[in-house]
Amino acid sequence: MDIAYIPSPSHGVVHLGPIPLRGYAFCIIIGVFVAVWLGNKRWIARGGRPGTVADIAVWAVPFGLVGGRLYHVITDYELYFSDGRDWVDAFKVWQGGLGIWGAIALGAVGAWIGCRRRGIPLPAWADALAPGIVFAQAIGRWGNWFNQELYGKATDVPWALHITSSTDGRVPGYYHPTFLYESLWCIGVGFLVIWADRRFTLGHGRAFALYVAAYCVGRGWIEYMRVDDAHHILGLRLNDWTAMVVFLLAVIYIVVSARLRPGREEVVEPDGDTPDGDAVALDKKSDTKSDTKSDTKADTKADDEAAETTDKKSDGKKPDAKTDTESDEPAQSTESVEPAESEESVEAARGEAESAKKV
Repeated sequence: MDIAYIPSPSHGVVHLGPIPLRGYAFCIIIGVFVAVWLGNKRWIARGGRPGTVADIAVWAVPFGLVGGRLYHVITDYELYFSDGRDWVDAFKVWQGGLGIWGAIALGAVGAWIGCRRRGIPLPAWADALAPGIVFAQAIGRWGNWFNQELYGKATDVPWALHITSSTDGRVPGYYHPTFLYESLWCIGVGFLVIWADRRFTLGHGRAFALYVAAYCVGRGWIEYMRVDDAHHILGLRLNDWTAMVVFLLAVIYIVVSARLRPGREEVVEPDGDTPDGDAVALDKKSDTKSDTKSDTKADTKADDEAAETTDKKSDGKKPDAKTDTESDEPAQSTESVEPAESEESVEAARGEAESAKKV
């Protein structure tokens, strides 16, 4: 009986002449670009400068790729170092095999180096990048579809994944598309972080911690469905235990951080804009305009007062006395002062001066 299913690509590699174009690598690259693009927009909205996210990603991405590959090789070492295996395959990243736990851990080290060089707080940068990272994971999971790997248990659901390859112990058949489940879960986590960040003004790394906690919840039940070989501890796959431990650490961080450092960082980057920078700029312009108006009014008032004072002086006693004097002068005779009186006054002044000298 034919059933509906999701077909698997017959080839995960397309050759452009001598250059191989691998679907897995394309998914990783596209995911990185989406993460940097969205992270840059969120960083600018928080008051950061354009381009900072990309500058730090130059450090974080290579560290993350190395960390993801190391985690995969260490946890599945028998695929590369057991009898009949070639250890050189451990370096063939394009064939698949990146552990998200190692990618996040070592990628954080690279991001810390980049943030330290730029003088910005790592938690703030991680908060801005969190939704972009999980969206990148959603895109990257489609690389497993190209490689026909990481599928779940056999099923007959209409959305079953049809595996056609028989290499590396695969058995052709219809299986749960766990890559699709995780991709959809990651998309939901990304929108959850964006909503919670706006609703609760998350800061100091809490948006990133929310992403980690929410992803771990989904990874736990998806990991339980997978049938590929993995190490088991007390009946659970290693990645299930990792998800539970990381989930608890993320929740503890959210609670403790909210108590110690509530709210969000006011400044995330030196010489960067403040959040809502346009509003601040408008306020500054309005303040400057109002100050200019007040100064103009004050100058106008001072000019009016000066003019009023001048008018009062012109109406005062001195101008009247001067006017009276000028009006009386024509009536006076130049002969009213006698020369004798002038000579006597001069001699009296000389006598007083000589008396002062003797004293």
